[in-house]
Amino acid sequence: MLISAAMLISRETLDTGIIVTRSPPFKSYSVALPIILLVVAMASFQLGAVVAKQLFAVVGVTGATALRLGLSSVILLAVWRPWRVRLNLSEARSIGIYGLAMGFMNLFFYSSLDRIPLGIAVALEFTGPLAVAMAASRRPIDFVWIALAAFGLIAILPLGTGSQRLDPVGIGFALAAGACWAIYIVFGQKAGNAHGGQTTALGTVVGAIVIVPIGIGHAGATLLSPALLPAAAAVALLSTALPYSLEMYALTRLPTRTFGVLMSGDPALGALSGLIFLGEKLSIVQWAAIASIMVASAGSALTSHRGPPPVLPD
Repeated sequence: MLISAAMLISRETLDTGIIVTRSPPFKSYSVALPIILLVVAMASFQLGAVVAKQLFAVVGVTGATALRLGLSSVILLAVWRPWRVRLNLSEARSIGIYGLAMGFMNLFFYSSLDRIPLGIAVALEFTGPLAVAMAASRRPIDFVWIALAAFGLIAILPLGTGSQRLDPVGIGFALAAGACWAIYIVFGQKAGNAHGGQTTALGTVVGAIVIVPIGIGHAGATLLSPALLPAAAAVALLSTALPYSLEMYALTRLPTRTFGVLMSGDPALGALSGLIFLGEKLSIVQWAAIASIMVASAGSALTSHRGPPPVLPD
């Protein structure tokens, strides 16, 4: 079944798209606050990625991922208290796959970030949810968005004429992160429809259980260095705990098309963050490629079939 791109292009909180028909419609409350919070969440994620990249030289990619997931799981456990949830076998399976996808999505994304610019890594990762959104496309307009996304992908790849050559391994990691994002979406939505925010907390714990031992094996006792704690806590807060929670709030209070269009600006924010904070300069072709993927994402959201809107939970 085709899932609206607007519902798909939430970084890691699609699991909260709960439909409750007895709740009030969108017109009964202002969308200004959730829009502001969504923009804050997007900016927070990019800033967290900038801070995380500074940790790579000290604890490596796996160590930085382990710190993010480990500390994030502690924060989300305290906020959502998921131990109160009673899961059936199907829900537990979905959360398990969702958590594994989350963990490896973070690991692959940071691995790409270690090799290619932030904006390009974010744009390539976006191809995962965009592919899921368009998997069952049949209308002519959908193929316009597919063509734009394909153009952006080709222009970013080393084959792209006039672009600065990128590390092919970094590109592969970014695309692998996108594939994990697609899996995350499918199984996160199944589990999240029943348990919302608790699903995010449980999924983060599953991801941490898998990734943290890998980080310990690579970085060892360095992960426990008090000097790293402020940066590690900032990454956990900025990259996971804060944006997850804010996106969750926005997702249940915004029309899906509005949500998708706003989230389509993520690659541009990534590119600007990389330019301002990391000095990562992109060629004109690479900027055009990012813009093409953004337009494809926004266009897919705007022209998607209208389904029942997500509404405020009880």
